[in-house]
Amino acid sequence: MKEKDSLVFNDFYEYEDEIHEACGVFGVDNMDNIDVSRLVYFGLYSLQHRGQESCGIAVNDNGQITGHKGMGLVAEVFTEKVLDRLEGKAAIGHTRYSTTGGNSLENCQPLIVNYKDGRLALAHNGNLINASKIRLDLENHGAIFQTATDSEVIANLISRNGLKCKDIEEVLKKTMDVIEGSYALVIMTQKRLIGIRDPWGLRPLCIGKLGNSYILASETCALDAVGAEFIRDVLPGEIILIEEGQLRSVMYEHKKPHSFCIFEHIYFARPDSFIDGASIYRARLEAGRLLAIQHPAEADLVVGVPDSGLTAAIGFSRQSGIPYGEALIKNRYVGRTFIQPSQKLREQSVNIKLNALKEEVDGKRIVLIDDSIVRGTTTKKIVQMLKNAGAKEIHMRISSPPVLYPCYFGIDIASRDQLIAANHEIEDIREIIGADSLGFMTVEDILKTPVGAPPNSFCAGCFTGRYPMKVPKEANKFSLDKC
Repeated sequence: MKEKDSLVFNDFYEYEDEIHEACGVFGVDNMDNIDVSRLVYFGLYSLQHRGQESCGIAVNDNGQITGHKGMGLVAEVFTEKVLDRLEGKAAIGHTRYSTTGGNSLENCQPLIVNYKDGRLALAHNGNLINASKIRLDLENHGAIFQTATDSEVIANLISRNGLKCKDIEEVLKKTMDVIEGSYALVIMTQKRLIGIRDPWGLRPLCIGKLGNSYILASETCALDAVGAEFIRDVLPGEIILIEEGQLRSVMYEHKKPHSFCIFEHIYFARPDSFIDGASIYRARLEAGRLLAIQHPAEADLVVGVPDSGLTAAIGFSRQSGIPYGEALIKNRYVGRTFIQPSQKLREQSVNIKLNALKEEVDGKRIVLIDDSIVRGTTTKKIVQMLKNAGAKEIHMRISSPPVLYPCYFGIDIASRDQLIAANHEIEDIREIIGADSLGFMTVEDILKTPVGAPPNSFCAGCFTGRYPMKVPKEANKFSLDKC
C-alpha cells in the first residue's frame, strides 16, 4: 500500500453538489470458525456507499489486536495477501469519507490504541460537536493525540475513564456523559465486541446473527451481503456488549428525543436497507409519489438522477402516469485514484460521471428527479446536459425540502453562505439552474415518508434550523475532522 498511500485524492471524482456522510461500520464476534477478515471485507464492500476515501479492518487474534488500513476503496486496500494475514476470533471494519479534510492515512480507521486493560480498536460514524473542547481539556492534562479525528477523543476518554472505573459499562457510560453529538460506535476490546448508539439515535446501527456469531453493522444491507439474519436495530442510547457468543444490552439513562437523521432516508442509506423499522426504498417511493401530487407536471418522461434520484423518480412516475425512463448514464468506474485533472477537465467533471441518452430525451418534456440541491452547481450542469441532448423542457423535482442550514452531526452540508436555497428564492433557483419549473417537498411531507418508523423521531435541522441539541456557535468551523 505504500504507493497507494502517496496518491493525491481530491473531490474531482465526486459530484460538486453531492452531500456526503462520514462512514460505515461493521463488526463480528466469531463463534463459528468464520474467516473474519473476509466477512468484514464483504460487509464493508456493501457499505462502500457510505464512504470512499479510506477503509480498514482490525482483528482480535487471541487477545492480540492488529489491523490494516489504507486510502482508497475496499477492493483497492485489501488484497488476498492482506486478508490472509488478518486472522482472529473477532474483527471490526470501517469505511470512511471525511467531511472536513484530514484525508490522510493517519486518520483512517479503525483506530487501535493501548489503554489500561490492553488494546482496543474503535470505528466511529458521526460527529461530536464538543470534540475540540474535550480535546483541549485532555491535552491540558497531558494527553497526546496522533490524529485529527474526534474518534481519538472518544478513545482517549475511554482510556482515561478506565483508570478510575471498575467495569467497562461504567467506563462507557462516563464517556457518554461527556461526548455530545452523533455517534454509532463499534469497539473491539481483547474480550468483547461493543456497539453504541448515541442517545438521540442520529446515526444507524443494527444487530445481526450468522450462525452463533453476532454482527454489528451500519445498515441491514451489510447483513444481507454476508448472509446474516437481521435481529434488530440498536436503540438510541443503548450499549451492546457481546462476549463469547452472548449478547447483553445496557441502557444509558437519558431523556433525549429520538432524532434520526432524515437524510439517511433521502440519500445516504442504500435502498435495500431497513432502518428503525422503515424501508429506505419505500420511503423514497413515497417521496416521489408525494412530489407528483404536490408538484405535477405535463411531461413525456420521468427521469431520475443516478443513483439517489432513481427510486423517487419511479414513485413520481407511478403516481403521475408519466412513463419512467433512463436518460442519464452513470460511469460507475470512475474511481478516486485517477491522475490529477487539468482545470478544464475539472470543470467538466459532471460530464465524466454522467452522460445523456440523446435518443431518449430529444424533443421530449422531462421531469427530472433528484434527492436535493445544495450549492446548485451540479444540478445546473445536468439540466444543461439534457437540454443540449435535445430535451424540450426540464421540470426539476426535488425529493426533499430546500437545504437551508448546515449540519453539525457528521454530514458534509456546507455553511449557509454556500447553500443556494439559503440565499435565493425558489424562482431564482429555477432560473439559476436553467429549469422550466422547480418543486421541492415540504418538511411536513418528507417526515411522513419513512413508513413504519417511530413518529416524530427525526432530525431535520438542515431544513428547519431546529436541531435536537444545543449547537455551539461556529461548531462546524471548529469541530475536528468528522468521521
